[in-house]
Amino acid sequence: MLNNLDSTGVIVNDQDIQRPSNPTISVVVPVYRSQDTLRELHRRITAVLETIDPHFELILVEDCGGDNSWNIIEELAKEDRRVRGIQLNRNFGQHAATICGFAHSRGKWIATLDDDLEQVPEYLPNLYKKALEGYDLVYGVYPERTHKSWRNITSHTARWLFSKAIPSLNHAYTSFRMIRGDVARTLPQFDSPFPFVDGYLSWLTNSYTTVEVPHGTRTYGVSNYTFRKLITHTINIFVTFSDLPLKMATWIGIIAFAIGMIWFTIIIGRFFIGGINVSGYASIMAGILLFGGVQLLVLGIFGEYLGRMNFKSSKKPLFMVGYRTWSDHDQ
Repeated sequence: MLNNLDSTGVIVNDQDIQRPSNPTISVVVPVYRSQDTLRELHRRITAVLETIDPHFELILVEDCGGDNSWNIIEELAKEDRRVRGIQLNRNFGQHAATICGFAHSRGKWIATLDDDLEQVPEYLPNLYKKALEGYDLVYGVYPERTHKSWRNITSHTARWLFSKAIPSLNHAYTSFRMIRGDVARTLPQFDSPFPFVDGYLSWLTNSYTTVEVPHGTRTYGVSNYTFRKLITHTINIFVTFSDLPLKMATWIGIIAFAIGMIWFTIIIGRFFIGGINVSGYASIMAGILLFGGVQLLVLGIFGEYLGRMNFKSSKKPLFMVGYRTWSDHDQ
């Protein structure tokens, strides 16, 4: 195969010059502090996808992690024209970065996986083969996870809570996915400031299945998901995708109101039979209990409406692109 110089002076081969205009598969990888894994990730993804169809693209979305990841992405894009790099102008989070990749993808199918090599790229053909059976969405799920014990416990707890609070959620979800392209490219239309890819996908399609895959071991660094980030992410999911907290507030108000009424009745009864001798005690306590319960009840009802208004009124941008490795005329 002949070698040629591209416009940047980098030697590339004829295959690399041909950027696929209609790739069969787009692989979207949100990148955050992954300078040590990017080259191996690129090598393994390209090697396995070439066995499926050489017409693919690899979209690497750098989420402003502050390391050397973006420079490596630019180098990979020069070496392999199938690589498309995007750098966001600030840190928006993994789910926003993933949706940004969806918005810039062109593949009939879109695969997603993490940048830390815990998700084994060599199993992408398994997900693709399963998707071709007629599913819109295929998850790669793990019989066993290699995370630390506290991470596994918090993940199982969160998933159990989600199953109670969000019945429509595809509960066997992971970030190792194969999604029909037109379904995935619908996600940028959601304008919530706290995105959750799998929550959106559960709204868009029920045609999903799972494939068991092994969970790899992290070779470099530690997980970017700290305990605090996991808790924050869990709270965001509850607030954005479930009205369970608001319903809990309403029921707390109802219970407090009922207790207040019972206590109010007891206090008034004791007052009339002479069991209370302190002047003003009965009226003060009854008022506090009665109206405190009423206030919680009203706040819970208001919360129900405000929560629904919040879903509609939030207009913050989901992501903003800072730099790309390609120009508009080079699509």
